[in-house]
Amino acid sequence: MTGKRSPSRTPATVDASVGAPRAHGGFRGASGVGRVLVLVYAVLALAATGRSTLQLLTKFDEAPVAYVLSAVAAVVYVVATVALVVRGRTAHVVATIAIAIEFAGVLAVGILTEVVPGLFPADTVWSHFGRGYAFIPLLLPIFGIAWLESQRTTARITDVRHHRPQ
Repeated sequence: MTGKRSPSRTPATVDASVGAPRAHGGFRGASGVGRVLVLVYAVLALAATGRSTLQLLTKFDEAPVAYVLSAVAAVVYVVATVALVVRGRTAHVVATIAIAIEFAGVLAVGILTEVVPGLFPADTVWSHFGRGYAFIPLLLPIFGIAWLESQRTTARITDVRHHRPQ
């Protein structure tokens, strides 16, 4: 060999925050499960943003609390989506916090809409545990946190393997 590496032998970069080796330019969600997770978060971000924008612009006086909660949900979904795509330890922490806020919001609003049905005169994204969205808002943060934790565990294993003393 001449000392040059062929493109197929170029080492992959390792993102220490998530640990999965990947080709240059990839993103943390490049795995099958990660891609699906990012896709679902992106769809919810778009749906919640569209819904809340329309509600705030056309019906705000009918149910201001419900429509503001829908806008909060939209912001949380946008932040979670971006944080899941961006690499790095900070993005990992931001994604974890956003998804935890999402889960707390779904549980709180879900419980309130079941226990005190008249509290919100109109549904929010998280009303009745996300019933209007096929309960995806209730299930998604569970999968999101589990996936983030699996990536963190993979990072620890990869760090140990790639940082052995010679």
